Amino acid sequence: MKDLQVALIQSDIHWQEVDANLASFEEKIWQVESPVDLILLPEMFNTGFSMDVKSNAERMNGKTFKWLQHMAMQKKAVIAGSLTIFDDNDYYNRLIWMTPSGEFFCYDKRHLFRMTGEQIHFASGDSKQIFEIDGWKINPMVCYDLRFPVWSRNTFNLKNKSFGYDLAIYVANWPSARINAWDILLKARAMENSCYVIGLNRIGIDGNGVSYNGHSNIIDSKGFAQHEIRENEFIEKYTLSAAKLDSHREKFPSHLDADNFEIIG
Repeated sequence: MKDLQVALIQSDIHWQEVDANLASFEEKIWQVESPVDLILLPEMFNTGFSMDVKSNAERMNGKTFKWLQHMAMQKKAVIAGSLTIFDDNDYYNRLIWMTPSGEFFCYDKRHLFRMTGEQIHFASGDSKQIFEIDGWKINPMVCYDLRFPVWSRNTFNLKNKSFGYDLAIYVANWPSARINAWDILLKARAMENSCYVIGLNRIGIDGNGVSYNGHSNIIDSKGFAQHEIRENEFIEKYTLSAAKLDSHREKFPSHLDADNFEIIG
């Protein structure tokens, strides 16, 4: 693997205003310095975390999907974020992973936040996904997934001497009231899985009066935050070191003592 160039966009989100959000994020994406491999947007970046699925849902190949295609092609980078998608007669909180070629992949949020009734309005995803960029294996997840270590658990193939993934990503609308859990769990997921972890959160106040204070960060495999905590809007590019990750895995091979398991439901 070569080093991975990742850009984080921590931003406020206009409540249920797709056009305003796409215009805002387009402006921010163009501020990311090239070259960059991956640009991350928050959970439900085009509407905010709304349960009004009938008003907000788009179909695949809809307005936001086509916007992602256009931006990824123009920026020559993968762009990823989640939105409300209506597909196969269900609504999903779906992360779309759009490549510069227009090829795309999807991850449907597994753990739905019942404290806001998300499980009433959305269908749960049933499969993990691993996407690749230049040899990096990347496990994308969404917000509440962070609280469930079994779903996030990395694996190690003894025969091939390879990890299931090198980077876990959590795009989120994680409220200020529970930000302490966010900070702690990002570090826990990195240490227990011997990988980099990126948590990308939003800022501002949504249409339900819920406050968000960011704290987006990159955590290395030792559990150390790579950047200071910030509660304001920012757009920054970071370098993930393949050599640093390989070195830690070699010097501290806890993966060799991990318990085998299988997710069955």
